[in-house]
Amino acid sequence: MLTLYPDIEPYARHRLAVDHPHELYLEESGNPDGIPVIVIHGGPGGGCEDYHRRFFDAERFRIILLDQRGAGRSTPLAELSENSTTRLVEDLEAVRHFLGIDRWLLFGGSWGSTLSLVYAETHPERVLGLVLRGIFLCRPQDIQWFYQDGASRIFPDYWQDYLAPIPEPERGDMVSAYYRRLTSPNELEQIQAAKAWSVWEGRCATLQPNPKVVEHFGHPHVAIALARIECHYFMNRAFLEPDQIVRRASRLKDIPGVIVHGRYDMVCPLDNALALHHAWPEAEFQIIREAGHSASEPAIVDALIRGVEDVVARGMPVAG
Repeated sequence: MLTLYPDIEPYARHRLAVDHPHELYLEESGNPDGIPVIVIHGGPGGGCEDYHRRFFDAERFRIILLDQRGAGRSTPLAELSENSTTRLVEDLEAVRHFLGIDRWLLFGGSWGSTLSLVYAETHPERVLGLVLRGIFLCRPQDIQWFYQDGASRIFPDYWQDYLAPIPEPERGDMVSAYYRRLTSPNELEQIQAAKAWSVWEGRCATLQPNPKVVEHFGHPHVAIALARIECHYFMNRAFLEPDQIVRRASRLKDIPGVIVHGRYDMVCPLDNALALHHAWPEAEFQIIREAGHSASEPAIVDALIRGVEDVVARGMPVAG
């Protein structure tokens, strides 16, 4: 089984101003003349982690990490104004131009798969390949499953802690109830709601319990951005038209692609990936038997590293 490449440090860090008040953090590591690959993190609002650099051979890839609007090291933290899917696609184009890249490989999981697909369907001529994990189509039923009724029956014990900040009369629409608290002027109420929202996701993300994942999701800096931005997007149906990704999937047919999805993914159930594969049959589709949702699970790591090599092997030219 393949494991992550050795740890590396960036050779360049940048801050890129986009729409006021947003300033994006991005970094480059690996080979400046290598195959450009950008990591599209999850959430929305999750931010990149240092281990994301390690999915790629540093001698062959120019590895770009970007914290999306309001996430990670981008500022202002957890900012909701001018924060939408269209704006994030525009940001990717701004980064591509800023770095002088013609075409690049997109590597994204969960919400990162959503944004990668929307970007690729908007700018297919700029995409060398897609390596996607934990497909999230952001359909109403996908939001309902994880935040209202579905995963709650798989993890009823964890669900009680997710319910706790919300009074019983408001529990018929948990996303709206959380949104009221996550946008409250009361900062204590915000952070309490954010931690409950984010820890629920962290607890459900792995097949085997992983305290390190839960600890990461529960960190106040991570939780406030993840919860506020996710809830903002879900209140607005992810700023997507109904079934937008599947309906436009024909635009992906000439892009080499790999879809990796855990059989026991409780955050983004497998039917997301199956629907995408039916609409985009040209992509290689792998169901990982011993895995849930997280990119850090060993079988998912193995499949993603192999997926990158598969996309390269299918004739992807080296381009700068």
